[in-house]
Amino acid sequence: AKSVKTSPSFADAALGRLAQGTKVLAEGGYENIFRQTFETVPDEVLQNSFACYLSTSAGPVMGVLYVSTAKLAYSSDSPLSYKADGKTEWSYYKVVIPLHQLKAVNPSTSRTNAAEKYVQVISVDNHEFWFMGFLNYNGAVECLLDAMHAQTAA
Repeated sequence: AKSVKTSPSFADAALGRLAQGTKVLAEGGYENIFRQTFETVPDEVLQNSFACYLSTSAGPVMGVLYVSTAKLAYSSDSPLSYKADGKTEWSYYKVVIPLHQLKAVNPSTSRTNAAEKYVQVISVDNHEFWFMGFLNYNGAVECLLDAMHAQTAA
């Protein structure tokens, strides 16, 4: 029996990351990409960025989660197709949550597979985002929790 792959393998993902890493260098690093992709405020500082997947209704989407002093921001690595007025359009998948709109950051592990670790991020208007496939899961969780606590302490 052949095993059916439902999610991208993380080994494939790591190779994809190496290819993406060269692109990142060509574009001047994550800081530059972050500033080109998202609107930033004057004294906003990019604290960290994490390669990961965002769970969407269409399946997991590979991208980068950015954590700055003002927001969480996610952008897919490549454009995704969607239908608009009967035509196929292509667009990068983006999520932006200002830190003051963060309600919860919940690390969780799949009950069926301990290797599958997720981070659920909930905004104050109760939108849920599930991030997974981090190469450095603990570092990502720590950074997200710090960002949230810094906001609640402010």
